[in-house]
Amino acid sequence: FADMVSGTFNGFVTDAATGEITKSTVNGAAGSISIMFIAFAVVFGLIQKKMKFTGWKEVVLGLVCMVACFVLGISFPIVATRETWNYVTFAYIFFAAILPMWLLMQPRDFMTTFMFIFMIAAAAIGLLVAHPTMNLPVYTGFHNEKLGDMFPILFVTVACGAVSGFHSLVSSGTSSKTVENEKDMLKVGYGAMVLESLLAVLALCVAGAAAAADGTTGTPFQIFSRGVAGFFEMFGVPVHFATVFMTMCVSALALTSLDAVARIGRMSFQELFSVDDMEHAEGWRKLLCNTYFSTIVTLLCGFVLTKIGYANIWPLFGSANQLLSALVLITLCVFLKVTGRSNKMLFPPLIIMLCVTFTALVQRL
Repeated sequence: FADMVSGTFNGFVTDAATGEITKSTVNGAAGSISIMFIAFAVVFGLIQKKMKFTGWKEVVLGLVCMVACFVLGISFPIVATRETWNYVTFAYIFFAAILPMWLLMQPRDFMTTFMFIFMIAAAAIGLLVAHPTMNLPVYTGFHNEKLGDMFPILFVTVACGAVSGFHSLVSSGTSSKTVENEKDMLKVGYGAMVLESLLAVLALCVAGAAAAADGTTGTPFQIFSRGVAGFFEMFGVPVHFATVFMTMCVSALALTSLDAVARIGRMSFQELFSVDDMEHAEGWRKLLCNTYFSTIVTLLCGFVLTKIGYANIWPLFGSANQLLSALVLITLCVFLKVTGRSNKMLFPPLIIMLCVTFTALVQRL
């Protein structure tokens, strides 16, 4: 994801036909807006904390900050190389992993929520109005030379709304810190899954429509953003602004995953070595559980992969992620059993997830 974000913000684009390198103010503006979002998130968090902004005041402040980010970002685009953006991305997720939730991650996610609502609404209305042709074949066969058999690969695709181990960790590591009432988690968790499933269908429609069109080069984020930006144009929105907005939206989706996974990765690493009485623990335990040290170790692994290539292990990610969700279901089965409650409703999804993920991992290996 870090590599995709860096590629999306890369201000120097190579023309596929001529090989000529040109500056891209669209990518530069999207990157600049992203930086502004981080800065304004800190300001937003401090105002929220000190002045107790809630309700409509919080919404107005979030919208004002979001608009200010776009105005400043488009006015002052940062045209930098892919490698530079790689360093900036990892610097951001380092701070996101160590700073309090209320200071950076929560206000930034709050502001990006408004962007995502606009993006999903524009994509849905645009698809209904434009009604583009799906240029991808409906079915190409049960076996694919590159991907393998449809079962189990179809069921371990990393997609919005999928049964996901990563999201199980997010709910304990970050979501629990951002809700006021535990009862809200049902609406948050289920609502997010339904909305992300809608986003997955929209993305598939846009990708299918763009498949045979011109300009399908670039990162998946850029292809999707160009497709939805075309819908904005139907409503009279300038091309430049629409493309910048969509590029920022799709990269923000990746950044919200990155900052969450950086924090969860750090916490998971610390849990491997922590004991109940950390005050009297051995020196090496204290070092490995140190917030800064554990964050650096966790992120360093990812950073090295962006340099030496991650293509070889990427195919295993979907299967491993879904296997993690099966392990979460096992944990919940045990939890319900020891607390004297029924756990039988978890057996069918648990067995299905184990069969699918083990089949996929064995095939991939």
